[in-house]
Order: sequence, then C-alpha cells, then structure tokens
Amino acid sequence: MLDVRRLRLLRDLAQHGTIAAVAAAHTYTPSAVSQQLAALEREAGIALLERTGRRVALTPAGRTLVQHAEEVLAALERAAAALAAGRDGLSGPLRIGAFPTAMRTLLPPALVALGEAHPRLELSVHELDPAAVPPLLRDGSLDVALVHDYDLVPIEPDPALRTVPLRDETIFVAAGEARDLPACRDEPWILASPGTLCHTMTVRACEAAGFTPRVRHHADDFVTVLTFVAAGQGVALVPELAATAVPAGVTLTPLQTRRRTRLAYRAGAAQHPAVAAFAEAIGTQTAP
Repeated sequence: MLDVRRLRLLRDLAQHGTIAAVAAAHTYTPSAVSQQLAALEREAGIALLERTGRRVALTPAGRTLVQHAEEVLAALERAAAALAAGRDGLSGPLRIGAFPTAMRTLLPPALVALGEAHPRLELSVHELDPAAVPPLLRDGSLDVALVHDYDLVPIEPDPALRTVPLRDETIFVAAGEARDLPACRDEPWILASPGTLCHTMTVRACEAAGFTPRVRHHADDFVTVLTFVAAGQGVALVPELAATAVPAGVTLTPLQTRRRTRLAYRAGAAQHPAVAAFAEAIGTQTAP
C-alpha cells in the first residue's frame, strides 16, 4: 500500500523541483524527505527518481505516480467535504488568503455575511500576494484564497488547485494628467515590490509599449501609490479595485490589459460546506 504522506512529498517534488524546496515547505530536513521518497520507491517497486549528482528528476513512472497522487489527494478532499457536510452546521477554522485590495474592498462584507450566517465558523484572514498563495493552499495552511492574475501575467496551471473566475477589472495609468502608456516612457515610475504579480505586470506592460520603466519608488499599497502620484513622485499602473478614492491631482487613463480576480481552493474541496459558503458570500460581492 502506498503511503499518502509520501505521495504528497512526491507530488510536491514535481511542483517545487528540488528536495530542499520540498523540505522547506514541510519543515523537514532534506535527508528526511529523501528517506521518505526512498521508502515510497520501495513501496512502488520501481524507480521513481533519477539521481545525477545532487539533482533528482522524476522517472516516467514517477511522473505517472504524481498524476495518480493528484487524484488521490483530490479524492481525500472530497471525502473530507462529505464528512463535513454531515455535521450539524458549519464550525471550525476557515483560513482565507487574500491580496491587499481585496482585503480592503471585497472581503469585509463577505466576512460579515459569513459571520452572521455561520457564527461558529472561525474565520482567519491572511494578507498575501497571489504569488505566495499556491504552496499555502497545497500544504493546508490555507483553505481558500482570493487571487488575481493579469493578461500579461497569467496564472500557471496547478493540478493541485482549482480556480473560479469572480470579476475582471480595468487597469489604469495613474498620472498627473491623462496620458497613455507610451507617453510615460520618460517618467519616473512607482512599482510594487519585485517578485509580486503587480510588479511583473507593470514591467511587462511597459516593455510591450517599447520601454523599460525607470523606477523611483516601490510601494505595495495602492493608496500609497496614488498618494505618491498625487505628490508628483511618478506614474503607476493601478487596477480598478484600487481606484475607489482617487486623490486630487491624479488622472486615470484606462488600458486594454485586464486583471482577473479568482477564487482558489484545493482540487476536490469545492463541495466542502465552508468553502462553498465562502464562495457564495464572496460571489455576492463580486456580482455585476
């Protein structure tokens, strides 16, 4: 019989690429991960990994087993959802991840609605950039999350997760006067922190317009970004959700590129009562 915990490690190795990264994700030592994967190979009776020096890669059998591991883990999620549905009312923790503009706009009324409808739910919210969400959903640190992607920075498919589209947003150039993207070529720019989706989106949008942005400031909060624009500190790209209170002296010019907000959860968890209740509550906030 194959051990589910070891299957999860193999699945995560396929996702992360290195034993060290898998160990960090599970707070194990690399040696412990290697031992568990070796035990899984003995259970399977076939080589699952190819070792070249310090590097490992999945064999064809290993890749096949990863596909089945995804199905097994999704089935366990469905089983947990079915058991939860048989309990009397919703209770226990619901760990939610969300990006900052969703925390400020979409999430508060959804939390109020959930609290009123299901007072025994223990709601816990964590502010995260969407790039940080997938590993936290996979390892169970989060149950559900609000994420976003852009036309220029699409979400990479993850077989362990499912996403549901909630809303599309316009992206605006925020500047002291109306101007399109090419007209901002020589302006100083205010960008989000490197490694965030918003930072990557701005860089790619500018490159598509034929230039590399000259960065003056980094700021992740769009209220701060718009305040800096109003102070003449540069120009920026901001999504529609962030443009609810535009300060005097800032003009927004819409672009063709879009941002898409999505609900994300583990494969097999869609019918979990708590996940379904959150989906209903947040869907009410994002409906046209």
